[in-house]
Amino acid sequence: MSIPSSNHAYSPSMIEVFGMAIDSLRSNRLRTGLTMLGMIIGIGAVITVTSVGRGAQKSVEQQIESLGSNVLTVMAGASSRGGISQGTGSASTLTWEDAKVVAEQVTMADAVSAYLQKVNTQVVYDSKNTTTTIIGTDLNYSKVKNIYPQQGQFFTQDELDAALSVAVLGSKVRDQLFSQENAIGLDIRIQGKRYRVVGVMESKGAGGIQDQDDSVYIPLSTMSAELVGNNALSGIAITGFVLSTQATDQLDAAQFQVSNLLRLRHDIYPPQADDFNIINQVNLISTLGTIISLFTVMVTAIAGISLVVGGIGIANIMLVSVVERTREIGIRKALGATRSAILSQFLVEAVVVSAIGGGIGVVFGIGVSVGASLALSIPLVISADSIVAGLALSVGIGVLAGVIPAQSAAKLDPIVALRSE
Repeated sequence: MSIPSSNHAYSPSMIEVFGMAIDSLRSNRLRTGLTMLGMIIGIGAVITVTSVGRGAQKSVEQQIESLGSNVLTVMAGASSRGGISQGTGSASTLTWEDAKVVAEQVTMADAVSAYLQKVNTQVVYDSKNTTTTIIGTDLNYSKVKNIYPQQGQFFTQDELDAALSVAVLGSKVRDQLFSQENAIGLDIRIQGKRYRVVGVMESKGAGGIQDQDDSVYIPLSTMSAELVGNNALSGIAITGFVLSTQATDQLDAAQFQVSNLLRLRHDIYPPQADDFNIINQVNLISTLGTIISLFTVMVTAIAGISLVVGGIGIANIMLVSVVERTREIGIRKALGATRSAILSQFLVEAVVVSAIGGGIGVVFGIGVSVGASLALSIPLVISADSIVAGLALSVGIGVLAGVIPAQSAAKLDPIVALRSE
């Protein structure tokens, strides 16, 4: 590009300014690349963290919703040993009769299923064994939890009434004990007693309180009589029950009705505390989503620090560039370049560096997000707003980082600049 040899003021077009900026950056490729690195890492980190956070949130929501978003889980209170709480559901404060009464009297209830569970229980088949959760329940469990047998069947009402030793396996338990072998009709051992496998449940994955795939289901009557022996003063004690409604917007009303009914049955009056706990599936999704969102915002803010560092790097390099090119600036001013022309050139150089770095950072962030999605088995969620925000941030930081160096270059006295070595 030629500069007119005239004493008249010369203001190049924006295309010329852009061309000069590109030429200057090309002549210092290593320095330009290192300057961009901060922007690439910063933008890439922001996009990756945002994508992983939203993907994790969507994964949690999908897993919980696959088990039914219109579900209440009512659990017994916590027992205490030596002053140490044994956890919700460990006390004998709920009975099977409570669940049956709720099913009859709560108008919002579509279906109710009582359950009694025993965690960390060894299940054995032949020479193989695994530790899992045993869930004793009734016939409504499949409907309420939206999980059905993939092979065989769930146990029947006759098997429940007769407290027979039959079992339905979660898919993980089946895989760990039987591999490719057909489990239907074979016997497993739980606490030394044989149970005939009548079904294998479909895979649902972890979600909510319990991993449905890592469980063994047996009749509640059998569970109470043979494995737990944990009876309340009247009736069969249960860990809790799950209740489903026809629609999600009926959950709050159902929760209100269940709370009042159980308080009346258990003679609980203010200011006495409830001896049960209710988990609203919609509230659970909302709470988990809020926690993940807050964590994502926090980590994104930390990743954003690298953007600030990148901006400082650009400002520093541009200031060094002004010092190194003092004589060039003096010559251009002597040939008629205006102050605004000098200001524009250095400002455009800073913006170009940050914009190219931001663009590469976006591609880098998307690539890492895809890899993280595959590695963590979560949905890939890359929103357009994070990409637009990343590019806008990179350009904005470039403008801010280039202002001071550009002003310094524009203020140089041409005579002083020409005298510099």
